[in-house]
Amino acid sequence: MFTRIIAAALALSAAVTVTAAPAIAQVEPFPASFRTQEIAANGTTIHTRIGGKGPAVVLLHGYGETGDMWAPLAADLARDHLVIVPDLRGMGLSAKPAGGYDKKTQGQDIAGVLDALKVRKTDLVTHDIGNMVGYAFAAQNRARVTRFVLMDAPLPGVGPWEEILKNPLLWHFRFGGPDMERLVAGRERIYLDRFWNEFSARPERFSEASRVHYAALYARPGAMHSGFAQFAAFDQDAVDDRAFVAAGKLTMPVLAIGGEKSFGPMMATVMRFAATDVTEATIPNAGHWLMEEQPKATIAAVRGFLDAKK
Repeated sequence: MFTRIIAAALALSAAVTVTAAPAIAQVEPFPASFRTQEIAANGTTIHTRIGGKGPAVVLLHGYGETGDMWAPLAADLARDHLVIVPDLRGMGLSAKPAGGYDKKTQGQDIAGVLDALKVRKTDLVTHDIGNMVGYAFAAQNRARVTRFVLMDAPLPGVGPWEEILKNPLLWHFRFGGPDMERLVAGRERIYLDRFWNEFSARPERFSEASRVHYAALYARPGAMHSGFAQFAAFDQDAVDDRAFVAAGKLTMPVLAIGGEKSFGPMMATVMRFAATDVTEATIPNAGHWLMEEQPKATIAAVRGFLDAKK
């Protein structure tokens, strides 16, 4: 799906992306050794899961999910890493402030979380909107990121972004505001099913338990408003990202992962506009939801890349 989006966009460009969870349906839990902490950072409060020992790694989720998506990867990495898993500003169990949803500000949220935990350097693994927050964090804190894994979403303002925006499959980038919030209120599951179904290679791999779990989190007060605000900030994000690229490409090793039925190798193509040392990987038989559709293959790809520095 996203391969079609990016391939078309590139062609056009050549001619001229400790609090318990609510008592709802079970998704895979984090190991019992993990703790949760509400961390005051950058004027808001970030709900964060923390576990393991060793070099730090931060996992950033995207839209339609929360940090809960990372439980299988967190369990694997905690064997030899300090694993830090925030819910992004306004999402999951993090606070839902009125503003600050541009990704530059949210990158500063992540810096504040790390400062509170006294972590100076970290690996970074991100998905979807987490890519955008992670890139903003890395661009503002280049010496703090040792390795960077991005999964299956573009960066605003980077590469063929303007052409991507024209694709009707991404109508939700411009869908927001009070009237849209009223339309979705009480119908969060209907709205989110659209993403889980259309961006999957096989929709049944995004389980019913996961759908119930995330729909309940997105039905919490202020959650959909905050979610829409993530998209509404894209214009500012594009301005900020262009400035980051103009200041110099990222130089830490980058792994750009795409789902075979989604972003595919185009994830690496996009990242080469923003980074100098990019390795590409494609997860076979997967759409956008890599951790739900092909968790073992995704974990293996991430683990192999992070372990390469040892």
